[in-house]
Amino acid sequence: MLRPLTCWCVRYAERYIPNPFLYAVILTFITVAAALLWTASNAGQVVDAWYKGIWEILAFALQMALVLVTGVTLADTPVVKNLLRKLAAVPAGQTGAAITVFFAGAIGSWLNWGVGLVVGALVAREIAKRLKDVDFSFLVAAAYMGMMVWASGLSSSIALATATPGSALNIVEKVTGKVAGFDRTIFTAYNLVPVVLLLILIPLALRFMGPDLKEMKRVDPNALIAQDEVSIPPERTRTFATMLEHAWPLSLLLVLMGLFYEYHTIKHKGFHLDINGFIFIVLMLGLLFHWRPIRYVRSFETSARTVGPILLQFPLYGGIMGIMTGTGLAAIIAQRFVDFSSAHTLPFWTFISSNIISLFVPSGGGHWAVQGPFMVPAAVKLNVDPALVAMATAMGEQTANMIQPFWALPLLAIARLGIKDIMGYCVIALVIGLIVFGGALLVFS
Repeated sequence: MLRPLTCWCVRYAERYIPNPFLYAVILTFITVAAALLWTASNAGQVVDAWYKGIWEILAFALQMALVLVTGVTLADTPVVKNLLRKLAAVPAGQTGAAITVFFAGAIGSWLNWGVGLVVGALVAREIAKRLKDVDFSFLVAAAYMGMMVWASGLSSSIALATATPGSALNIVEKVTGKVAGFDRTIFTAYNLVPVVLLLILIPLALRFMGPDLKEMKRVDPNALIAQDEVSIPPERTRTFATMLEHAWPLSLLLVLMGLFYEYHTIKHKGFHLDINGFIFIVLMLGLLFHWRPIRYVRSFETSARTVGPILLQFPLYGGIMGIMTGTGLAAIIAQRFVDFSSAHTLPFWTFISSNIISLFVPSGGGHWAVQGPFMVPAAVKLNVDPALVAMATAMGEQTANMIQPFWALPLLAIARLGIKDIMGYCVIALVIGLIVFGGALLVFS
C-alpha cells in the first residue's frame, strides 16, 4: 500500500508544488495575511518587519553559500572522489541505492548538518552515474530524509545553545540559572531512541516507496559526468605567475596557519564546531587535498555555479522570519499551544507547534529565540525538564524540514533538481517522523 500512496504524493507534488522561489513568495503572502489577522500589527508594521528580515538573513545566506561551495569543492578532490565512488559502488539496485544515500545523509547530519547536506547529494550523484535503473529524484529525496536527525545530533543549534553558558540563546539558563548539557539533551533516551527507530523505519519504507521500472525518472549519467567536469585551460608559458599558481607550499602554509588556529582555539576555549568552524575546516581540507592553489581556484569556480538558488530565495525567507518574529505571530502560535498543555503533554505540543512555526521560521537558532521564551517558563511552571522542551522544539524543526524547502536548497542545487522532484517522497518521511518523535515525547515525558 505504501508504493501507491507514495506515487500519489509524487504526482500531487509534481502538479501543484511550484518552483521553490514561488513557494517562498506564496508563503510570504500567507505570513502577511496571518500577521494582519492574528496580531495587532498594521500593514505598515508588517512590511517594515518583512523588509528588516530580508537584510538580517544575508550573513546566514552567505554562510550557506560557502557551506555548499566549499563542500562541493572538497568533494571534487581525488581523495574524496575515490571515497564517494567506493561508497556508490556498494548498492546494486534502486532500493540499496536509496538506503545507502539515506544513511550517508543521516550519519553526516547527526555529526554535522553541513556534512549531511553535501554528502547525501554527492553520493546520490555518484550512484546515478553508475546505475542505469534508478530514479534520481528518489535518491535525492532519500538523501534529504537523512536531515531528519540533524537537530538530534552533535550540531543541533538548540542543544548547543542550551549547553553554552552565557549564550544569548540559552533560554534555559536565563530562566532556571542552569545550563543543560548534552547529557540532558542529545544523549538521552527520549532523543536517541527515536533516532535509532528512524534509522530502521525509513530504510524499510524506502524498500516500498521507490517507483517501478516504468515510472522511473532516469538521469543521463553522461550529463552528470559533464556537469562535474572542471574545465582546465591549456598550459601557459612558464612564468613567475604560473609558478605561483602551482606553488603547493603556498597552500600548505595557509593550511598550517589554519591548523595552528584550531590548536590554539581548542587549547584555550575547548572544541566547538559552529557554522563558521565547519566552513573553515572544509576550506582548509579542500586546499590541502587539491594541493596546488590553481586547482582549488578552478574547482571552486565550477562549484560556485550551484549557489544561484540560495542567493535568490534566502532573502525571501529572511522576510518571512522577520514578519513572524517582528509582529509576534510566532509567539502567539507558541502561546496557544502552551495554554492547553499539561505536564505530560507539554513536550508533545511543543513538538507540534514547532512543526508549524518551522514552516515560517526554518532556522534552529532563530526559531528557538521565538518559541523558547514561552516554552521554558511553562516547563518550569508544570515541573517539566526545560531541556526536554528544548529538544522537543528541535525535533519539530527537523521533521518540518521534510516539507520546507529552505534546508533543501543546497542539496537541490548540488543535484540540480527542484523541490517538486523530491517533495512527494518527503511527505511520507514527514509522517514517519511525526509518529516516531511525537510518540517518543509522549512515552518518555
